[in-house]
This record gives sequence, structure tokens and C-alpha cells, in this order.
Amino acid sequence: MNFQHQHAAHCESGVIANLLRHHGVPMSESLAFGLAGALSFAYLPFVKVSGLPLIAYRMPPKAIIKGMIGPLQARFRFETFSAPAAGERRLDELLGQGRLVGVQTSVFWLPYFPPDMRFHFNAHNLLVYGREGQDYLVSDPVFETPMRCPAPDLSRARFARGMLAPKGLLYYPESVGRKEITPEALRHAIRKAAGRMLAPLPIVGVRGMRTLAGRLARLPRDDAGSLDFVGHMVRMQEEIGTGGAGFRFVYAAFLQEAAQIAAMPQLMPLSDRLTAIGDDWRRLALAAARMVKGRDALDPPALARLLRAQADAEESFFRDLRAAVA
Repeated sequence: MNFQHQHAAHCESGVIANLLRHHGVPMSESLAFGLAGALSFAYLPFVKVSGLPLIAYRMPPKAIIKGMIGPLQARFRFETFSAPAAGERRLDELLGQGRLVGVQTSVFWLPYFPPDMRFHFNAHNLLVYGREGQDYLVSDPVFETPMRCPAPDLSRARFARGMLAPKGLLYYPESVGRKEITPEALRHAIRKAAGRMLAPLPIVGVRGMRTLAGRLARLPRDDAGSLDFVGHMVRMQEEIGTGGAGFRFVYAAFLQEAAQIAAMPQLMPLSDRLTAIGDDWRRLALAAARMVKGRDALDPPALARLLRAQADAEESFFRDLRAAVA
């Protein structure tokens, strides 16, 4: 198969960009992320991750893939399986047809990941572009070069259990009706992301940030549970996927591309503003990490103040962004 692997910051946006480029669409990772309107924030206290609330900085898994359907008039096929043997047979069948196939996996069971980078995250996306003997040829966008993965290991990763269990999910485009990105599609995607971040819901967007800040401010300084909560917040922000700051950087790159494609120069200074906001997310994560490691005293109210400042900055940014594409 004449497939070209490209490294990316985030697995799902990297996979869909590589997959669509293979089918003739001029798609970058940042363009895929932005076109799908994937930037978000959510604080979901009723959804638990290791007993602590889910904090998300992007839309749920598969949102980027499905976000390509409308703008590109594309049709994707998604298949899951009840048994690993059936999932492996179907993957081999599609590879035999010359298809490039996306699969959802658990990071923990992929042997080419260094041991210290493996954790139980079941929504890691990669592409399979061939098989040689017992090894699958894998394009994992978070790695610089293509990888090889033994068939038993890939099967175990595809059928891992737990939260977001992939159930052998594989996917591929059946057709792509439009191979150019229109200015209106970009405007629509930007309005969608801005509307979500400014939504009048206490757990979503900038209001979700303020709700989380309120929860932080109430944490007692001398309680082990407070330390666990702050540590969890850092992990959700910087270790899951591309991280809170990372997603802001990817979206800032999207705004630069959109400015050129749609002749909207007003987006360029907004891209710079979002990059600065991403830098501040990194500073917040560093402050929290220093507290978790005992280098600074645990001070949840101080972190709450930093988080409220982030909410204020993002509210102003997304109001201006929405106005720029009105």
C-alpha cells in the first residue's frame, strides 16, 4: 500500500488526518481538529475516573472522526465485534482489499509503547495498513515512524475491557464526496466550538471551569483527598491525550489555517491569543504539580484563582472569536 505516515500531537486528529490524506483530501491534524469543532471543556462530577470526576478538554472519542462527515460529505463505516477472532478476521479481510483501517485500542496492551508510557486508556486510535506474518503494520500518529505490532497484542488492545471499551472497533471511509474545505464549513465549525464554550450550562465550557474552580476552592488544605483531587486534575489536564494546553495549541494552529483558506485575516491575532491561553494552562498545571510533589504547600484556593482567570480569558476569547465569524 502506498501510505505515508505522519507524526501528530493527538491520536484521533492525527489518525483522521492521515486517513483522509490517503484518500486525497488535503487535511492536516489541526484542520481536522478544528473542522470537527473538537475543542471543549467539561467537568462531569457524575462520571468517575478512578473514583474522581471526569475533566475533559476536547469532545468525546470518535467526535473528530464523525465531525468529518458533514464538511466532506463523507460516509464512514464503523464495525464492532463480540469476539476477538471475528475482529481479527475482519481486519485481515479489509487489509486484503487494500484498505487503510482505523482501529480503537488500549494504550496499555500496545508493546511498542515504552513501559512507563502505558496506562489503561481505551480510546487510543491508530491506523493499520498491512500485515506481514504475525505482525501488523501500524501507523500510530503519536510516534515518529511506523510500528509493527504482533497480532495477539493488537487483538488484546482492541478488546480491552473497562471504561470506553473499544469492542474491536474498526472504521474506514466508504466515500468522500468533497475533497476541498469550504470557507462556510470553517465558519460553521468555529461558531459551533465557540457556542459550546459559551454554553449556559454549569458543567460545560467556561462555566464548567468556574464550577470546577468552586470545587477546588472548597478543598481543605490538610486533607489527603484534596491532594488526590489536585493530582487527578493535573493528570486529566496534561496526561490524557494531548492535554488541556495542547488542545489549545492545536486549535490555534487551526485558526491560522482557517485564516488562509477562508481569507479571514481577523483570525490570526485570535490564534496568538489562544496560544497565550495555552501557555497559561501549562503554568496552572505546573503550579498544581509542584503542590502534588510537595515542592510547594497545597493551596487549592490559589489553584482555583488561576482556573477562574483561565475561564475569564477563554470567555473573552470565544466571544471575540464568535464575533469574528458572525
